[in-house]
Amino acid sequence: MPQIVQFAGPGRVELVEIAPAPLVPGGVRVATWYSGISAGTELTAYRGTNPYLTSMWDPARRIFVPGEPGFAYPVQGWGYSEVGEVVEVADGVDGVVVGDVVHGIWGHRSDAVLPAPAVAGRVLPPGADAILGTFARVGAIALNAVLAADVRLGETVAIFGQGVIGLLATRLATLAGGSVLAADTQPARLAMAERFGAAVVVDARDPRGAGAVVRERMAGGADSAIELSGSDRALHEAVRSVVADGLVAAAGFYQGGAEHLRLGEEFHHNRVRLVASQIAGVPVGLGGRWDQARLVRTVMHLILSGRVDAAALVTDVVAAAEVATVFERLDRGDPGILQAILRFEAAPERAT
Repeated sequence: MPQIVQFAGPGRVELVEIAPAPLVPGGVRVATWYSGISAGTELTAYRGTNPYLTSMWDPARRIFVPGEPGFAYPVQGWGYSEVGEVVEVADGVDGVVVGDVVHGIWGHRSDAVLPAPAVAGRVLPPGADAILGTFARVGAIALNAVLAADVRLGETVAIFGQGVIGLLATRLATLAGGSVLAADTQPARLAMAERFGAAVVVDARDPRGAGAVVRERMAGGADSAIELSGSDRALHEAVRSVVADGLVAAAGFYQGGAEHLRLGEEFHHNRVRLVASQIAGVPVGLGGRWDQARLVRTVMHLILSGRVDAAALVTDVVAAAEVATVFERLDRGDPGILQAILRFEAAPERAT
């Protein structure tokens, strides 16, 4: 029987069996090999803090309103960084054949039936490490944030939060010609940021505040900043870090209120521009040239060519049945874990 990861309730996640989905016209069946966990987003489901669990999203007005929540436990289908092998193709489908290894978005499940166009342009080349495909979506999120921060050759950018997406943003901003200052609370992540090209690293636990340290180290402040930790305190320090008329891209998934964000301080007095970066759309000025598909293509080209060493971020490849253990570690902030990847039974044996 196919299996899927299910959030049964706050602090409870498990692998359960589901009924197999029938192959539909125009579709393909994919046997999942690997599925990457995007800790920031998925911990909101694990902890019960995601707004979809407590309120209703009105798609017409694009606001959350009182009413029946959009999701209720048990919640299935989370996950958006999957890789698998095409094992069945409906009659008349072009562009995908049985045996193709593809990446896409179908959630933490062992078996998925997808429209062929969803994976037709996402076939991994022969010989590529299949795990690299799990970075397509998180890499696109990182690139979107770099574009939102308008990182330019010769300018400085402070990146707050050096988790997986933050580290990818550090590398991408460096490739774009920016000089990166990376801030985090974990020494191991700061060391990885240096490996990924950060010119300066800052321990965010500094009692002066990371924003003040950035201003000191960057001769008056960074041209722009990206916040990717999802912490309102870090967002406030990002605002403090930039020059007058500087730009801050808020790309974290913030939960609850914003007790530590003081909009009457540096934000007001330095006329800081604050923009949201979220993968559902690209920066306004780039909409005519960029879209999600281009973000993915760009990131995967850089990863597969070796210019972004995504494999270095993988710390854990575990059997999907061990999902509860992985989320427990993520929830308590285990410093030894960066990118955790669930391995399903169809995955081939990996060289050790």
